[in-house]
Amino acid sequence: MDADIKRTIILDNYQDAKNRGVPLNADGYIKINSNNQSCIDNIDIYVKLKDNVIEDIKFEGEACVIAISSTSILSDMLIGKNIEEVKTILKNYYNMIEERDYDKELLGEACVYDDIYKQPSRKTCVTLFARGIENIVSKDK
Repeated sequence: MDADIKRTIILDNYQDAKNRGVPLNADGYIKINSNNQSCIDNIDIYVKLKDNVIEDIKFEGEACVIAISSTSILSDMLIGKNIEEVKTILKNYYNMIEERDYDKELLGEACVYDDIYKQPSRKTCVTLFARGIENIVSKDK
């Protein structure tokens, strides 16, 4: 993917982040905080599960462009997926971040971060949301 296209996708997802906001009625949502202790990245993630499927995701907080944009992209991608699909997406996402084999078609727009390895300090930013979701889906329900 061209660098200009990547930049545009990242900025669009930062400036007009999908799923940003606190649920109007938080009943039935699991809330988890994900933060980066070395900077301002700090988001609350709200996930609504029904029959092991993610029905909705919302998030709110302060974070850098990479953290917010990746949260926007991944949250939109995960809505409607079952827990096993979510785990598969996250595994591929982490593989991409760590320069291992991954399914590019599965990750779609998230592939804009395929060269984040060039900036190791940004790995924490780009995985902020993923780590929070991983904590939710790895728990027995």
